[in-house]
Amino acid sequence: MTLETNTLLNGRYLIVDILGQGGMGSVYRATDENLGMEVAVKENLFTTDEYARQFRLEAVILASLRHPNLPRVTDHFVIPDQGQYLVMDYIEGEDLRQRMERMGSISEEDAILIGASICDAINYLHTRKPPVLHRDIKPGNVKITPDGHVYLVDFGLAKLIQGSQTTTTGARAMTPGYSPPEQYGTARTDPRSDIYSLGATLYASLTGTIPEDGLARVMDNLQLTPLRKHNTNVSRRLASVIEKAMEAYPDDRYQNAEEFRRSLLTSSSKTQRLLNIDPGLSVSPPPTDEELATKEPPKNNKNSPLQEIADSLTAVTGKMRRRSRQSSTPLGVWIGVALLVLIAWLLWQNNSLPTALASILPPSIAQTYLPQPTQTATRPPEQTAIPTQPAATTTPVPPTATIAPSPTPSPEPTPMGGGTGQIAFVSERTGIPQIYLMYADSSGLRPITNEQDGACQPDWSPDGMKLVYIVPCRAKTKGDVYENSSLYIINVDGTGRTALPVAIGGDFDPAWSPDGKQIAFTSLRNGAMDIYVINLENNQVTQITDARAISAGFYARYPAWDPFGRQLAYTFKRGSTTQLWVTTNASTNVSKPNDLLVVQPSSSMADYLPTWSPDGVYVIFNETNSDGSAPAWLMRIRYEDRNTKQAVRVPIEPPPVKDASFSSDGFWLVFESWPDDSYNQDIYIATITGANRQRLTTDPGDDFDPVWRPLPKTP
Repeated sequence: MTLETNTLLNGRYLIVDILGQGGMGSVYRATDENLGMEVAVKENLFTTDEYARQFRLEAVILASLRHPNLPRVTDHFVIPDQGQYLVMDYIEGEDLRQRMERMGSISEEDAILIGASICDAINYLHTRKPPVLHRDIKPGNVKITPDGHVYLVDFGLAKLIQGSQTTTTGARAMTPGYSPPEQYGTARTDPRSDIYSLGATLYASLTGTIPEDGLARVMDNLQLTPLRKHNTNVSRRLASVIEKAMEAYPDDRYQNAEEFRRSLLTSSSKTQRLLNIDPGLSVSPPPTDEELATKEPPKNNKNSPLQEIADSLTAVTGKMRRRSRQSSTPLGVWIGVALLVLIAWLLWQNNSLPTALASILPPSIAQTYLPQPTQTATRPPEQTAIPTQPAATTTPVPPTATIAPSPTPSPEPTPMGGGTGQIAFVSERTGIPQIYLMYADSSGLRPITNEQDGACQPDWSPDGMKLVYIVPCRAKTKGDVYENSSLYIINVDGTGRTALPVAIGGDFDPAWSPDGKQIAFTSLRNGAMDIYVINLENNQVTQITDARAISAGFYARYPAWDPFGRQLAYTFKRGSTTQLWVTTNASTNVSKPNDLLVVQPSSSMADYLPTWSPDGVYVIFNETNSDGSAPAWLMRIRYEDRNTKQAVRVPIEPPPVKDASFSSDGFWLVFESWPDDSYNQDIYIATITGANRQRLTTDPGDDFDPVWRPLPKTP
């Protein structure tokens, strides 16, 4: 809950006002009643025991940091059932985001100096013991004081690297455009992740454009738009330095902040001399409130022809003045010739001579000899809006706090593994398959079912409170064909076991619809495998496919709902070819496949087990040789690219990677694998980019059929 003004926090900090809000809490300006000074208070509303323990550990480290480009953390505390709080120096001035809004883009020299200053700060952080990662570098977290000093602020997301692993508790920002690909979900990050974010920040500050998102660059092979395509005034050398820092894969970036700093400073002859200067570089300071109130709006990048001529003439006359000191030709002659040329051109073009001359002549001369504009020709100065200020120009802008968040939307923190962080799976650890539940760090293991004949193939209800599964399941069968099985529903606490209508043959491969009202499944009730849907409100069953009607030996199975409940993707076996198809209407009886989803590069490949991403953009699936001689690997295709582009392989190594399921946030996959030759199946997770593969189960019995628990949908 947001703290009210005049609240006395922890008996010491009087809340003055709120400076920003985000998914984790708020940022406040406050007065330290003990010391009589202003401070900034960062709030984190996640108060579980594990979050609190990790917060205290990291706050102690942050409080020990001392660097010219970092604000001091002066206090930290946890208020039970309320929040965690970091107290920091209050830094006045503007952040880089505000400077970009005010100027459109910053100068090349300022970008280099800002970048070098932040490199000094993160190099200091990265070389602590244990190392500290910032993990949220973006324009809103770079502050510039009234004297031009640069600070890297907002440690609310900083994490320690302990041993060979990063901490996994706490929040992690994913700011589109500024976060590197490995930072999505809870993948392993290291100092090169901060280097990427700083490169993206400099890219945006020089172009006024947020760069392409790192995750999209990896997932969709999206290319970063060259910096100079946005701003040709940036030198090729500096553009190359920044683009190297933003390489999608960490090994291709600068490997440490000092290497990045040196490359920035040596990219310009103006800044090379600063290479060996200690931290403390300054940039052009922000304007004062009075200057903002009288400052003209920034000029358009594309000036009018008259303005270009005026600017050029100003430069020419400047050169003439310098040359006249060494020439016998009077300065007035040179200026007179230049003015005559300009007047002739202007008279030929239009009637804008007074305005053009006024822009290059001294004010005293222009006011004396040139006609003045009428009131209707130019807006009165007191009515001229300042683009960066929402209020009237006479209203001073309040100083922003050290850790005021950028308005760039930041997703809420992702718990370990995404979603609620729990996975249902099947294990044979007791001798017969039963359904278990565990957290994505492999803790909290507990059984859900205790079926005499075994249970497998679980799938979650959309609210994450129930599971549908099949019985009997005495062992994981070759080809996953479960004859004579039936569908059951059970609450996540193991109560409320309910059987769905039974049919001769066998029902399996259940998939719960996104609205919770239907379950799609494969059935042998008509003698061959086809897709059916049962309405849970009236138990009415509808046949969706009739593969045998096309030809004997054909079948359809493995249904998967799209996130909107309109379509089903499924596997269609036709002769020696196994393909993926999509229904056009998941509630209508059809006699043949409707829409080919994946064009196979070869008839020797088999595609099966489709799964949709939570946003419906992608379908992932398994692929292997038709004869099953190769271990299964994972493929991905954008749904809109079906039939037009080849699917690409998800680089999770080593294979096999089978039966994958997305976490609710879409950043992680859980799957079954047996990378050694024992065929002992276990549960693994990895990011959707293939990084951070982790083994969750190690029991000698097979573990399989994993599915991530969904987040309950908010009304």
